[in-house]
Amino acid sequence: MARFSSPQDPLFQRLNSSVAFDFRLAPYDLELSRAHARMLASRDIIGADDLDAIERGLTDIREEIDADRFEIRPDDEDVHMAIERRLIELIGAAGGKLHTARSRNDQVATDVALFVRAHALGAKELLASLMDVLLQRAEEHLDWRLPGYTHLQRAQPVYLSHHLLAWFWKFNRDVGRFDFCMRGSDAMPLGAGALAGVNFLTDRVAVARDLGFGSVAPNSIDAVSNRDFVLDYLSAAATCATHLSQLGGEIVLWSSEEFRFCEPSDAFASGSSIMPQKKNPDAAELLRAKAPRITAHLSALHGVLHGLPLTYNKDLQEDKEGLFDTVDTLELELQVAREMLRELHFDRRRMEEAARDDFLAATDLADLLVRRGVPFRESHGIVASLVRSAVDQGKQLAELSDEDVAAVAPQLNGGLRDVLSEGAWLESKVSEGGTSLERVREQIGRARAALREATAA
Repeated sequence: MARFSSPQDPLFQRLNSSVAFDFRLAPYDLELSRAHARMLASRDIIGADDLDAIERGLTDIREEIDADRFEIRPDDEDVHMAIERRLIELIGAAGGKLHTARSRNDQVATDVALFVRAHALGAKELLASLMDVLLQRAEEHLDWRLPGYTHLQRAQPVYLSHHLLAWFWKFNRDVGRFDFCMRGSDAMPLGAGALAGVNFLTDRVAVARDLGFGSVAPNSIDAVSNRDFVLDYLSAAATCATHLSQLGGEIVLWSSEEFRFCEPSDAFASGSSIMPQKKNPDAAELLRAKAPRITAHLSALHGVLHGLPLTYNKDLQEDKEGLFDTVDTLELELQVAREMLRELHFDRRRMEEAARDDFLAATDLADLLVRRGVPFRESHGIVASLVRSAVDQGKQLAELSDEDVAAVAPQLNGGLRDVLSEGAWLESKVSEGGTSLERVREQIGRARAALREATAA
């Protein structure tokens, strides 16, 4: 550039160049450039012959990229300069007119917004397909019993369908987060120029409509400095990855010999290099492990933006690599989770055997006493004493004699056997959102409606 009398140091060129990773934005940059050129021609800022040449050149560049024939040169600082350089090589001086009324500052902000919007939509679609599998598996295992846990201790019995639907609703909230991300990236930055607007009466609304944006950014300073939509995507992805991590951790736990509640298919497991008996739930373990990486990308961008003065600063170049890695990681995770869950085998006998632990009925016994007029805190203490009596004798609650029960909890008056009868513990959970079959069937209907909404949005 004429402003400088000596060339850049090669070390600075390496630090400064982003084309090695931001060339991924090329399809969006070409789409943006095509819309921008059409607008320039509609306002007579460039001629119709210039527009024809630019559109022809952009088409040729897209074909080169798709065929992996596009050559990135050492002096191509970023994707924008690489495309502009190649366009001028292909069509001559008309290619130099494309950058009229725009800056790389508003150009890159728009490219990234287009990228984020496309992949937020992609995340929603992948989440919907994962939710569909969870709903199918819940319907398949409607009345399968297993213990529910708190503190990783058996707490109260639930139906497997109810447990699987808990994951459905977590991922449904993730859909809402990516929806928010799409709304947050719906104002187009292009047309803001470097920071103050441009010296031409452009038609930003027409370009926004052409590119699928709902509006234009109302403030040129904010437009080029805004990366909130990247934070929104990374935040939604971090929460979603955390849910996937929890799901993976549970599958690891449940597939252990100590639980044996489920077994991943061979397609999502691996063996040991030394122990031939092993079947390791590696896919689930990797789901468990990926969340911190995505969360770190969110934290890193917060660090980049923290205290950054307006408007554009080269620091903003750091918005891309973490975003790209997050997109790739999350989209792969969602596909793996969907297929692993589709093929996951649950062991009904083992789960129901664990659910027959009648200490899980302790809360139900306390509630029975409440219905008989005993305050809950007193009921809690009475049943705790009953449990202690059984533990001291090495018995289950059902194995206690009538005399043992009467000595500790005379208020039960024979009600213990009724509470411990087959299925009574689960079917007593009749509150909305509870695990009784009636409520689970009701919940499945709501889940179907939520899935239709997630798919349609």
